[in-house]
Amino acid sequence: MFGFLVRRLINYIVLCVVATFLSFTLSSVSFDPLSLLRQHNPPPPAATIEAKRAELHLDQPIPQRFLTWGEGVLHGDFGTTTTDHQITDELWRRVGVSLRLFLLGITIGILLGVLIGVGSAIRQYKLFDYISTFFSYVILATPVLVLGPLVKQVAQAINNATGSEWLQFTGEYSGTLDPNAGWLASFDERLRFLIVPTVTIVLGQIAYYSRYQRSAMLDVLGSDFLRTAQAKGLTRRRALFKHGLRTALIPMATLFAFGFGLLVVGGVFTETIFNWQGMGAWLVQGINDQDTNVTATVTLFVAVCVLLSGWLSDVLYALLDPRIRV
Repeated sequence: MFGFLVRRLINYIVLCVVATFLSFTLSSVSFDPLSLLRQHNPPPPAATIEAKRAELHLDQPIPQRFLTWGEGVLHGDFGTTTTDHQITDELWRRVGVSLRLFLLGITIGILLGVLIGVGSAIRQYKLFDYISTFFSYVILATPVLVLGPLVKQVAQAINNATGSEWLQFTGEYSGTLDPNAGWLASFDERLRFLIVPTVTIVLGQIAYYSRYQRSAMLDVLGSDFLRTAQAKGLTRRRALFKHGLRTALIPMATLFAFGFGLLVVGGVFTETIFNWQGMGAWLVQGINDQDTNVTATVTLFVAVCVLLSGWLSDVLYALLDPRIRV
């Protein structure tokens, strides 16, 4: 099993480098980082533009520029933005924002989605199945640009009903908390701003994963090995959860892993709606600023997330299916 995981990890690292290089190449060909500088009024001197060109290594071939940037990355230096800000300083703050926003929502959404999907399969064509199916299709058919404001309206209605403004849905925190207030007050401050966007993410994840889990579980329910397990004395419930659910989770492992890796940056709309300045919002800003370094940095982050997610998927496969370990 160890050798299998090592080989897979090496494959993912190669793919990570290739994906980052392609993104770097595409942005280098498409972007004109000096255009914003030329638009200044009054225009900067030609010497200033040439100095910026040399700083961004625009006179080098793209492969050489990528190697120069990659060498800096290996030493923890992701370069500078077109506005002369250090990307490394901004990177970890943005990563923390995205992880705080999505990690909890994705985890809760996966757990509830699996439970609802399994329940729907076991109670196929019964009231619970019809209700969960209707809920899932409604959520899946509702764009995040609509779902987010709807959840915000519900939160505002709760605030009005309780006569408080405890639930907040704009930004990560208010910025007015006393730094000496203590960890409990800080936790309460973060929680107030985290609940509403988390609920939005959880709803989408439940709808998505419950449909797949229901289908995977239905494929298992009529299997011969379940009937054999019950014939050997296991109760239906124990046979379902000990043998059936474990088998039904195998095709879901890839969805769980890659779903997390892609949603962290794919949640641009969620970050925009709730004004969380994470990696998704940074990618949009980098494209607007025609900033190759920012775009490549975000792509590298996404690639690493997918790398780790894919490797985690392989671990889950090996744990769920003994044949893979062999």
